[in-house]
Amino acid sequence: MAPVPPGIRFLTSFNRDQWYRAFTFGLTFLLYTSFHLSRKPISIVKSELHKNCSHVMEAPTESSSSQQPVLHPELDCSWKPFDRNNYKQLLGAMDYSFLCAYAIGMYLSGIIGERLPIRLYLTVGMLTSGLFTCLFGLGYIYDIHSLGFYIFVQVANGLVQTTGWPSVVTCIGNWFGKGRRGLIMGLWNSHTSVGNILGSLIAGYYVSSNWGLSFIVPGVIIAAMGVICFLFLIEHPNDLRIASTQSSASSNQVSPPFIYWDTELLLGQESIGVCVPVQQVVVVKSEAEPSAISFMGALRIPGVVEFSLCLLFAKLVSYTFLFWLPLYITKTAHLDAKKAGDLSTLFDVGGIVGGILAGVLSDKLGKRATTCAVMLLLAAPTLYGFSMMSQFGLGPTIGMLLVCGGLVNGPYALITTAVSADLGTHKSLKGNARALSTVTAIIDGTGSVGAAVGPLLAGLLSARGWDQVFYMLMTADFLALLVTCANSCTRKQLRADDV
Repeated sequence: MAPVPPGIRFLTSFNRDQWYRAFTFGLTFLLYTSFHLSRKPISIVKSELHKNCSHVMEAPTESSSSQQPVLHPELDCSWKPFDRNNYKQLLGAMDYSFLCAYAIGMYLSGIIGERLPIRLYLTVGMLTSGLFTCLFGLGYIYDIHSLGFYIFVQVANGLVQTTGWPSVVTCIGNWFGKGRRGLIMGLWNSHTSVGNILGSLIAGYYVSSNWGLSFIVPGVIIAAMGVICFLFLIEHPNDLRIASTQSSASSNQVSPPFIYWDTELLLGQESIGVCVPVQQVVVVKSEAEPSAISFMGALRIPGVVEFSLCLLFAKLVSYTFLFWLPLYITKTAHLDAKKAGDLSTLFDVGGIVGGILAGVLSDKLGKRATTCAVMLLLAAPTLYGFSMMSQFGLGPTIGMLLVCGGLVNGPYALITTAVSADLGTHKSLKGNARALSTVTAIIDGTGSVGAAVGPLLAGLLSARGWDQVFYMLMTADFLALLVTCANSCTRKQLRADDV
């Protein structure tokens, strides 16, 4: 008999639960990739909404008394109402409207998500997010120049996008335990950067010819992923076991849904080998199913408030780069919107590496807060270096983008994934897994406050010079470091008191 190929041996080494775990990992990765893919176009399109029109010139004629070229007044290349001198403030207001709605909605989303089926909740959120993303792009198709229209779309999209993060984190937390959680979550959280990269590439492809498609195509993608979510997402391993049990009961003509044939629930390890007659067994739970945790109850979990504040400042820095980096590159490096968008993806590539590295180090050291503190400490001088090095050409800019991406997004990725999952399954909850969605929403909702404030401040400060923006980012990074250090000291004191 021919030997079994190594590849087949590898595939058959996985049991059914491992296959479903890998499937859930991949599916939730793609689902949240589509969320970030739909958020990225606005940062690429900004440089198209307000363009430098000085290159649109008319060649001088022989009859002209002056040889100086003049502008075509009829060729207004900016998109109203962003053709004004205060365009940075208007663009910042659009960012703020999305992120402020996202921050407010996030606090409610986790609480609602724990009380509804995750699969349906996430599906509705993705379909409506696709609708509003497409609606922004239709503003170009139908020649809409009302600032109120774009603000409304941003607010509505910000609210419905809050369905995503608590849902996918809860789902992935249900399937994966604490073992090597930092590495697993670090790999999984790279969906943020992958979505940003894909969003940049898609938006950049259409931005110069038809920027409306920069929104419509991502909108269709996230809506299509919503349909896939509805068809295939398995929220919890128990759902799989219940479905299997019901199928087995149906084949054995057992009608009551509360009759189980799972011998693992009835027999302990010491009972292996004992013959038990096959009979219908009604399983009655001795304890009521744990209720969803309250908002204040989640805040009382040790570390939730401290890590929420740390994420507020860390996410402020990350989202300022997310929404303003392409425009910064366009203005300082004098590149067109597509090239600036492509170059900005290097920040996200660095973010992927940084997120994975933060997860691995935190697993190895067993200290999430210390890992965050070290990366935040290194990030502040790196931000200053980026503001200086970006003036010396493309090569130094590329290198600093990769380093900044890793150090800025590393702590942000670690807190929103592994730390949130750790706190959502804290020992003080006594096994109540229903707290994970609320804890995740509180941490990410507080972080989203910083994400809303950062781009708004960037729009205001950039009018005085880009240096002011980087000083703001370094200050936020330093504050995140202070909160992290205070959190570490508090936790050490608590452990000392326990002893």
